[in-house]
Amino acid sequence: MREWGMTLTLPDGAFKAYLFDCDGTIADSMPLHYTAWTKIVTEYGGTFPEETFYAWGGRPIREILDTLNQEQGLNMPIEEVAVRKEKMYFELLHELKAVPEVLEHIVEAHGRIPFAVVSGSARDSVVKSLETLGILDRFDVLVCAGDYARSKPAPDPFLLAAEKLGVKPEDCLVFEDTDMGIQSATAAGMASVRILQPHERAAGY
Repeated sequence: MREWGMTLTLPDGAFKAYLFDCDGTIADSMPLHYTAWTKIVTEYGGTFPEETFYAWGGRPIREILDTLNQEQGLNMPIEEVAVRKEKMYFELLHELKAVPEVLEHIVEAHGRIPFAVVSGSARDSVVKSLETLGILDRFDVLVCAGDYARSKPAPDPFLLAAEKLGVKPEDCLVFEDTDMGIQSATAAGMASVRILQPHERAAGY
C-alpha cells in the first residue's frame, strides 16, 4: 500500500479497470455522513467517536448499527434508524463536493477503461451522491450494500465488480480511503491507491 498527497501518482501497471470506493474516495462525503450519524446515535444515548467512524469506513449501515447496539447496549431499531440516517445525509447533499485528485483521474481515464463503484453504502445513497456530483453516467457498474455476501475487508465486493466488468482481478486498480477497503482490495489480489481522509489532509499528510 502506498499513500499519496493531493496529487495522486498511480502505481505502474497496464490496468484494464478502475474500481472506486464512493464515500471518502470519489465524494468528500464522510464529514456529512458523520454529522448524520452523530445526530442519530446521540438520540439513542450512544456515542460514535470520529476515529471509530473512519476506522469503520466501508461497513454497511446496518452492520454499523448492529455493532453499536451490541457494544453500547443500545436499542436502536436497525431498519428505522438506517432509513432516517440516510434521509439526514440526503438533506446535507447540497454541501457535497468531489475529492479533486480522484475526480481528475475519473475525467482523464473515462472512455479509455471501464469504471466501477464498490461501496458499503446503500445503492440509493451512492446514486444520489454521484448524481449530485454530475458523474453518475461515468460508471459502468455499481456494487453496493446488499449485492455481496461479505463486506469489506473481505474481497467479495471488489471481486464482484471485476466479474461484472469482465476484467481479471489482477488487472484492476482500486481507489480507497480506508484501511478496511485497502485490505479488501489486497485480499482480492488488486493493486490499490490510498486516498487521504479529511483529517489527514488537514494535518498535511
